[in-house]
Amino acid sequence: MSQIKVGCLTLGMLGNNTYFLHKDGEYDCIIIDPARDGEMLVTKLREKGLTIKAIFLTHAHFDHILGVEGIKKLCDAPIYGGKDDVEGFLDPEMNQSVKVNKQISIKLDFKLTDGDVVTVGGMTCKVIATPGHTPGGVCFYFKEDNILFSGDTLFFETYGRTDFENGSAADMQRSVERLLELPEETKVYPGHNEFTTIEHERKYNPLSVNY
Repeated sequence: MSQIKVGCLTLGMLGNNTYFLHKDGEYDCIIIDPARDGEMLVTKLREKGLTIKAIFLTHAHFDHILGVEGIKKLCDAPIYGGKDDVEGFLDPEMNQSVKVNKQISIKLDFKLTDGDVVTVGGMTCKVIATPGHTPGGVCFYFKEDNILFSGDTLFFETYGRTDFENGSAADMQRSVERLLELPEETKVYPGHNEFTTIEHERKYNPLSVNY
């Protein structure tokens, strides 16, 4: 069994969950949605003996990508994100970084589509396309370890906003329904707030309609 270790730092004005994960006993890690202070994140992980081998982004909003530039300055780690958010990652207006007086423009190294399988540091995940919050939102599902990183799609007893430009309530409904089809024991690590499980969300999420 893979036995992935998951760490979390809650950062920034919006309380973003930035995750780092690595196999037990190994030192290559993936960082997910670096919310800010990329140089600080690299330093903290190096203090733990970890080396960032990939940056996974769940969607193109500023509060999930502010740390990318700092990481790239210190690490030659490729950036993975949804292909339908490419424009959002590049455009500071679309990713809303202009609202915090930033001009964040990120070029993806790997443009992900639904069903893609990615392996980094001996950890393998399946990409699940989850539009609704943004057109190209994706979640990362590590089946062997029953772990889902859900970004701003699925939260504890709720779901991501759909009132931003290019958001879609209908897409969000379908995306959450897809995630709730995962095994009930799946642990859910969202972009904000507390962790949850698929079992819990089947019972208490307002978009759960089949359970």
